[in-house]
Amino acid sequence: MKPTSFIYHTPNTIDEAAKLLASDPNDSKLLAGGQSLVPMLNLRVVRFGNLVDINRIPGLNHVRVEPASIVIGALARHYDVESSKEVGSALPLLPAALAHVAHSQIRNRGTVVGSICHADPAAEMPAVWLAVGGELTALSTTEIRTIRAEDFFISTYTTTLKPDEVVTEVRFNRTKANTGWSFDEVNMRHGNFALVGAVNLVTLDGGSVSDARLVSFGTGEKPIRIPAAEKRLIGTRASAVDDALLNAIAADVSAAVDPTDDVHASIEYRRYVAGVLARRGLRQALERAQSRP
Repeated sequence: MKPTSFIYHTPNTIDEAAKLLASDPNDSKLLAGGQSLVPMLNLRVVRFGNLVDINRIPGLNHVRVEPASIVIGALARHYDVESSKEVGSALPLLPAALAHVAHSQIRNRGTVVGSICHADPAAEMPAVWLAVGGELTALSTTEIRTIRAEDFFISTYTTTLKPDEVVTEVRFNRTKANTGWSFDEVNMRHGNFALVGAVNLVTLDGGSVSDARLVSFGTGEKPIRIPAAEKRLIGTRASAVDDALLNAIAADVSAAVDPTDDVHASIEYRRYVAGVLARRGLRQALERAQSRP
C-alpha cells in the first residue's frame, strides 16, 4: 500500500519549519528519522496534507554531555547516542536501552527525539526519559516552551506537544554517582516491540535507599512510574531488601499497570511479567549501586 498524497517541504532553518507548521498545524507532520512515520504513512494509519522534512536544517544532530544532563538534538540518530563513549560513561543506562531499539538499520536512521515525540507506549526512549527525568525544548512561531518528562506523555501517540511546535532537543538528567540502574524488556524476539519493559533506578546514601524510580512500559497507554513501589524502598537499608520486600514491590507494580489484550499477550501475562521485571531489575540496580565507590 502507498500513502495518500501530500506536499513535501524541505525547510533550511528551524524558523522556516515552524512557519510551515503554523500555516496548517492540523494537517502537517514533521519528519526526522521517519522509521515509525513512514510505515504508518504507507499503511495509511496516518494521513495529512503537508510533510515537513527537517533533515536539511543544520545544527540539530548534536549530542552533548553536560554536568547535569545529556543533551540530544532533534536529528541525532539512535546510533550517534548509543555509540558515544562520553554518553556511555555519563549515563550508561541510555546506550544500554538503545541497544534494544529495533535493529541496527533502524537505529542508524531513527532519532531519539523522534522516538520520544512519537510516544509509542512500547518504546524504550520515553520510558528511560521518564525514569531519569529531564525536559525538552519546543519552538513555535510565537514561543519557546520547556516541557518536563513527567508532563509530556498523555496516552498512546499523544503528548502535550502542540501541532505547531518543533522539538529542537531533549535533555536526559544524569544520575548521581551512587545510583544503580537496570533496563529489561520481554518481546517475541530481539528488535520487536516490547510486550513489557522496565527501567529501575536506585540511589543509596549511607547504605540506605534515598531515592527510587520504577518505570513500567508496554503495559498501558504510556510509560508510568510506580509510586507505591518506590515508597516501599525509600528509607530501607540495602542489606534489608529481601525476597519478601521485592515480592511486595512486584505486587505493587502488577497492580498499578493497566495493560490491554492483544494477539501477542494477555492482560494477565503483562501484569505478571511487569512485576517479575521489577523484582529482577531492582536486584540488579541495587548491586550496581552498592558497587559504586
